[in-house]
Amino acid sequence: MAERFRITLGQLNPTVGDLAGNAAQAQAAWAAGRDAGADLVALPEMFIAGYNAQDLVSKPAFQRDVMTHLEALAADCADGPALAIGAPLVEGAELFNAYVILKGGKIASRVLKHHLPNETVFDEVRIFDSGPLGGPYSIGNTRIGSPICEDAWHEDVAETLAETGAEFLLVPNGSPYYRGKFDTRLSHMVSRVIETDLPLIYLNMVGGQDDQVFDGASFGLNPGGELAFQMPAFDEVTQHVDLERGPDGWRIVAAEKVIHEEPYAQDYRVMVQGLRDYMRKTGFKKVLLGMSGGIDSALVATIAVDALGAENVRCVMLPSEYTSAASLEDAETCAKALGARYDYVPIKAGRDAITQTLAPLFEGTKEDLTEENIQSRLRGLLLMALSNKFGEMLLTTGNKSEVAVGYATIYGDMSGGYNPIKDLYKMRVFETCRWRNAHHAEWMMGPAGRVIPENIITKAPSAELRDDQKDSDSLPDYPELDAMLEILVDHDGSIADCVAAGFDRDVAKKVEHLIYISEYKRFQSAPGPRLTKGAFWLDRRYPIANRWRDPS
Repeated sequence: MAERFRITLGQLNPTVGDLAGNAAQAQAAWAAGRDAGADLVALPEMFIAGYNAQDLVSKPAFQRDVMTHLEALAADCADGPALAIGAPLVEGAELFNAYVILKGGKIASRVLKHHLPNETVFDEVRIFDSGPLGGPYSIGNTRIGSPICEDAWHEDVAETLAETGAEFLLVPNGSPYYRGKFDTRLSHMVSRVIETDLPLIYLNMVGGQDDQVFDGASFGLNPGGELAFQMPAFDEVTQHVDLERGPDGWRIVAAEKVIHEEPYAQDYRVMVQGLRDYMRKTGFKKVLLGMSGGIDSALVATIAVDALGAENVRCVMLPSEYTSAASLEDAETCAKALGARYDYVPIKAGRDAITQTLAPLFEGTKEDLTEENIQSRLRGLLLMALSNKFGEMLLTTGNKSEVAVGYATIYGDMSGGYNPIKDLYKMRVFETCRWRNAHHAEWMMGPAGRVIPENIITKAPSAELRDDQKDSDSLPDYPELDAMLEILVDHDGSIADCVAAGFDRDVAKKVEHLIYISEYKRFQSAPGPRLTKGAFWLDRRYPIANRWRDPS
């Protein structure tokens, strides 16, 4: 009978700073592995601390608390399989992103991350020290190499492990989602397998943490790059994986290969999961939002119901004299289709009071953007009052196109604690609404069917802050605007790139100017789930005071 090695993989959802809760999850996974006869139970990168914990791991009291929980976990898991878990680890005056192997009641081995990512959402160079290139660790008579996340994206770590006797690779990750990320990961891991001729198991965590959502989608590859198994994306799963030793060494025993959902479904799952975990991990139970009758608030309301359940969502219509009858009808129809609470709170009396208060100071001036923004800020005030009174977190509803060019009122419609569509361009908002009307999945808590009225999707977008206002009065049409924003923001392109793509130079310069002068708004904006590598949060950090403009 062939020799076997069983690994129990914990594709789980830690919470940053919840050391006891994360340790409890680890112990439950270990118990499942013990009961299944596992040789090793493996958890993702930095699991005990949660990820991405940023500067929290630099706090000495936190580091000591991590060690206390690791020692307790080692003692609790002394009699059974080894437990591999990611943790911040202090050695002397240095702090490492480490993978520790608990066995026999103690830390039996540790791996120290060598390549520290210093791009997009990661600042590990300023937080951690780089560990040396090292060799494998032993579980029984089997030698395992564990390049930690970024280490597996480079040749040297895996090659060193192979040269020093590793028999297969187990890669623990805290790898957040962006559109198309899985294919990028798979390509890098296939390269490591081909270079080392070793099987590779890629273990990723799941769950939302602030703007990042970890999508799991763990998998295994055999030599030659053949896919041996593929776990679900986004779901918490504890799965047992077997390796079998033959004449050519270890091979992963083939298991289920779960097919991942289409890109629109993955993006939507990220927005739902991001909000759901943000609420759970910050302690909120309910949300509210301003329901304008427009497409953005309709999509945010739908995401909220799918994430939290209709009983935990309040939609508030705050009409002025500029709010159309169609918007009133559309907002109520959408809220009722979702099953959410719908409140009607006219702002005319409040706006009249503010206008009268300011009249002596505004005397002799003409109405302009100031009066329009008063409406938006009054709505923000009323929504925040409801939030304070009932303990419901306010969601903001600005899409990425608006966030990019500042087509939003700070302290008005930008008020809120979380923005589920912050990284979704306007044209993608339209397509996502159509997608959600046509699709439903078991992870959605809202109803199936056409929950967003067709009229909301097809009517011209408008802030409705003055008579006959349209977004296109102030901005290029959204197909054109979004295409330029993708060049300037997502691809870090130039005005020349916009012109080469067929856009008018003066229009591109205007868009660029709006992006730069809106930086102060984004600096104060609510977080939202990251869907791309050009998200407005940690991916893109620009100075607020900035006079440079592209001369091309």
